Amino acid sequence: MSNSNIDLENLKIIRQSARDFAETYIRPNIMKWDEAQHFPVDVMKKMGEYGFLGVLVPVEYGGAGLGYQEYITVIEEISKVDPSIGLSVAAHNSLCTGHILEFGNEEQKQKYLPKLATGEWLGAWGLTEPNTGSDAGRMKTVAENKGDNYIINGTKCWITHGISAEVAVVIVRTGELLDSRGMTAFIVERGTEGFAGGKKEDKLGMRASETAELIFDDCSIPDSNMLGNEGEGFIQSMKILDGGRISIAALSLGIAKGAYEASVKYSKERHQFGRPISDFQGVSFKLADMTTEIQAAELLTRKAADMKNRGEKVTKTSASAKYYASEVCVKAATDAVQIFGGYGYTKEFPVEKFYRDSKLCTIGEGTSEIQKLVITRELIKENKLA
Repeated sequence: MSNSNIDLENLKIIRQSARDFAETYIRPNIMKWDEAQHFPVDVMKKMGEYGFLGVLVPVEYGGAGLGYQEYITVIEEISKVDPSIGLSVAAHNSLCTGHILEFGNEEQKQKYLPKLATGEWLGAWGLTEPNTGSDAGRMKTVAENKGDNYIINGTKCWITHGISAEVAVVIVRTGELLDSRGMTAFIVERGTEGFAGGKKEDKLGMRASETAELIFDDCSIPDSNMLGNEGEGFIQSMKILDGGRISIAALSLGIAKGAYEASVKYSKERHQFGRPISDFQGVSFKLADMTTEIQAAELLTRKAADMKNRGEKVTKTSASAKYYASEVCVKAATDAVQIFGGYGYTKEFPVEKFYRDSKLCTIGEGTSEIQKLVITRELIKENKLA
């Protein structure tokens, strides 16, 4: 199969496989996990058996060897059932595994990718710090060169799988503040002395996806665990986020579709004044807006995936897809709660959870405001070249 073309039959099989998995292993537990903030490590590892944790990893490293079209299809289908699990799948694939796949040397790929792709190990990725979210150039987690190893000190926060992951890719400062070439990426294994998971966040939504701190206290890492060369960490991260934003767009798409499908079903079943509420313009126009905006978000997301498969620069398109799809998903979830009325405000119906989960999509992997900055910078660059 050519990477740049969509094999529709293959995509259909993958969609059905992800849908079946979600219905069998995820749907029965959604609210139980949400209420308890339980991260289902066993279910995540089971996903590895189905190839969902190494979608983009070549077959020779134990992965499924597929492209971005298949990848976003998997995320979308899982997120339609439980966005928390969709988020964890996205973070594992795009960030930790994706970083090693794109920037690791052959020895690193051979060592880590088979374990990550099969779900034997879960991955985490650490860029954000307590005082440096979008302002990554001021990060305070520092790695000091000691010859054959580096000593890392500092804390990362908002890390998906910060406690449960067996391996993390972390970006730390090895140079001066505000120097884009003053940061370096390292692979850190769980169990390394001086490395621990910290506080787990108590979140509004995405509660079954673990978000926690990574703490480094005189943590010694061999220089063989460096990804690429010293000083390349920030540049690598920006490239990883280009692909990661496509996965958040897919996550957003899954939430929007889940909220929309629940709304259509409910609007046909719920009767007021002797008629289904879908007959009333106040409801039907909301559904019309939802389906139109979802289609637009999907086309933009698919375009970004196609460009990524072709090896084209996707910075502007992936930021556009992430920005638009995430805003659409918040609006769709909000409208879904409105369509359900009082029932939409209860945990008995699915749209309450879509509503809570949706907001993360406009924040994670760069806020909507940051996406606008990225888009603007890219189009100004393009105009300079024109």
